[in-house]
Order: sequence, then C-alpha cells, then structure tokens
Amino acid sequence: MQENPSAVMIDVRTKVEHGFVGHPLAAVHIPWKEFPDWQVNTQFVEQVKVAVNNDVTRPVLLLCRSGQRSLDAAQALNEAGFAHSINILDGFEGALDDNKHRGNLSGWRYCQLPWEQS
Repeated sequence: MQENPSAVMIDVRTKVEHGFVGHPLAAVHIPWKEFPDWQVNTQFVEQVKVAVNNDVTRPVLLLCRSGQRSLDAAQALNEAGFAHSINILDGFEGALDDNKHRGNLSGWRYCQLPWEQS
C-alpha cells in the first residue's frame, strides 16, 4: 500500500473480530460473513465498489483471520470484474500453532504491522 497509494485494504472479518481482536490501521471494514448465521453478505461486492469509488481497476487487498474468508471474498470480487483482488495469505491472526493458538507463527499482528483495537 505504501508503494501503491490507490490500493485499498478491506478487512472482511466480523464486527466482533474487528472490534475486539483488533484491525489493521486504514483498513475498511466490510464483513464477508457475519456472526451468528455466517451467511455471505449479499451486499459485499457493492460495498467494496463504494470503497473504491467504483474503480474496479484499483488493487484491493483482503484480510480475514487466517486467509480463507478473504480468499473467498477475493474470488467474488474477481468474478464481479475487479482487476486486482489480493488475498493476504496469513490474515490478521495467522495459522494455529501446536497448542492451537493463533498469532504465534504468522499473521498481520505477528509481523508487527500497524494495527489497533477499538
């Protein structure tokens, strides 16, 4: 994002994850799915279009907890005609370690990238 200021980061996690676990600075929060029913946000693509001012050529970086929901969201954007939908592989919290804990092996926070809690 530093090298391409037109890029937009979308945090696709739930409202609870975004608020209580923390979130990257400057990320736009648009949930892909929401607790408790985990249904796909049917307005997701339209909400992202608003975030990029209807410019589907802008790079869109997508982040979730560990990389799966953001991958699904990136595929939906690609199918909707977005040119550069980029999944952040390890997400905000990263993979599980041997003790089934996140944040100790990989992820946005583990890499000490800028973030905050609400």
